[in-house]
Amino acid sequence: MYQIDFNFYQAEARKLINERRSFEICNIAVADMLAVSQDLENYMESQYLKCRIYTKNRIVTGLSGFLNPAWGILSLVSIAAHNLVTYDPDYEIGRDIANNRIEVIWKK
Repeated sequence: MYQIDFNFYQAEARKLINERRSFEICNIAVADMLAVSQDLENYMESQYLKCRIYTKNRIVTGLSGFLNPAWGILSLVSIAAHNLVTYDPDYEIGRDIANNRIEVIWKK
């Protein structure tokens, strides 16, 4: 997968999106992840592409149901609803907070 450093992501990411390629943006501070994923989403939508943004390893929140069943069920229901609303995306944008990166995957 093509890797882009956070400091140079904007122009390169747009080029790769136009080419319908998958890539990964590395070295992103957690504080910048939301803004970067929103920037990617806005650009994709301006190109008439659909995307799904998610946080990698979010299923772990569903497993919290072992500690608090109400929280676990609510988490799993919200994940399922999100997947239905963003059905059949052109791209998936996965925020990997643990590894300070965002994976952008072409799905079609």
